[in-house]
Amino acid sequence: MQNPDEKPRQTDAAQRRALLARALASMPNAQLMEQFLIDLCTPAELRALSERWHVAKLLDAGELSYREINARTGVSTTTIGRVARFLNEEPHGGYRAALNELKEKI
Repeated sequence: MQNPDEKPRQTDAAQRRALLARALASMPNAQLMEQFLIDLCTPAELRALSERWHVAKLLDAGELSYREINARTGVSTTTIGRVARFLNEEPHGGYRAALNELKEKI
């Protein structure tokens, strides 16, 4: 049984995620952000994040099917579908916000 004075684990996880987001947002430039990500992530995690971001940009361009993206990138159609769902349907809006932010800076 959980102690009533303890915060639920989900709250702890959400707090840790928020602190990570603050650390990521504090990086003043892309080079320092990349250095932080290299330290933070395993090579496989960094590759997965990079692939998802690349897929999000390809999906946003709207010129390629899932199969074409798979053939071009090697990313599974399952992952492509997941990125598409988060890009277009989920309420978080993270992919969309990042894509829009980059478009505004170009």
